Amino acid sequence: MRLLQVSPVREAWNPFSASCFRSCHRWADMGRRGATGLAGILPVDKPSGMTSHDVVARIRRMTGEGRVGHAGTLDPMATGLLVILVGPYTRLEPYLSSAEKAYEATIAFGSATDTDDAEGTVVRTGALRPELLDTAFAADTLSNLLGPSQQRPPAYSAIKVGGEVAHRAARAGAPLELAERAIEVFSAELLGIDAENAAWHVRFCVSKGTYIRALARDLGEMVGVPAHLAALRRTASGTLRIEDAVTLDESADITTRFVDPVLALGLVAVEVDPALIANGSALPRDTASQIPDETDVAIVSEGALLAIYRTTPRQLAPRVVLPPRSPA
Repeated sequence: MRLLQVSPVREAWNPFSASCFRSCHRWADMGRRGATGLAGILPVDKPSGMTSHDVVARIRRMTGEGRVGHAGTLDPMATGLLVILVGPYTRLEPYLSSAEKAYEATIAFGSATDTDDAEGTVVRTGALRPELLDTAFAADTLSNLLGPSQQRPPAYSAIKVGGEVAHRAARAGAPLELAERAIEVFSAELLGIDAENAAWHVRFCVSKGTYIRALARDLGEMVGVPAHLAALRRTASGTLRIEDAVTLDESADITTRFVDPVLALGLVAVEVDPALIANGSALPRDTASQIPDETDVAIVSEGALLAIYRTTPRQLAPRVVLPPRSPA
């Protein structure tokens, strides 16, 4: 067993390179319908106006691979980093979606909308306060968002209650009562103030499930002036950065732009003989004796991701075991 140090790199990772088995290997389950043998993580710079599902559909058409998903929805208005998962790597979604995320947001004061963003209908307006243009006041107000809290999700969201989708109910004129959710704001940095448009430019780092639209709404409530989210760009998700991303125009050959899955996951890598996990078997605890209990680790061989296991007091238990590669 060998523990590998994981540190982010900013270069394309080729899952079919020599370091990740020989290039003649493909995924063994490629005989399934819609399976091409491709497997990868593709950071995409989503343009405004497209839904996350639109991007997934585009990648499906470009590759012919039916198993394509994403790790963390972006609203149509938003731009920036959307992590696309291809082939068997769609099974990594829970681990990538749970990552901390960073955004650059523009929060406009003076009006609130039913969706809490610029795409909604204005439902309330209010007079602006001179303090809104003061950087010290803005920074102090933003500091009140820091730390863990309970957030009330926007009425227009994809949350389901009893099988009913919130945004559909809201559009039908019967908004759902949405329970508050635990979130955490790790940082809220004022980047600047647009005096002409009474807007703050803010960089946020937040936990999974945080609605930036709701933070904009809540900031308006804090200062006593209606507010909404005017623009949003995701700049990071876990270890991945917007600098890693490709545009849809650039990603014609996406296999050259996949990133290293172990680096993307941000997990400690444990190198083992692939035969030891061929049947999804548990591994002896001393395979990763230096790692604390209840920790997820990436199981690798010669640089290729084989599985995700979790340490327990007695063993390493399989969480996700990827299909083996086989010669083409």
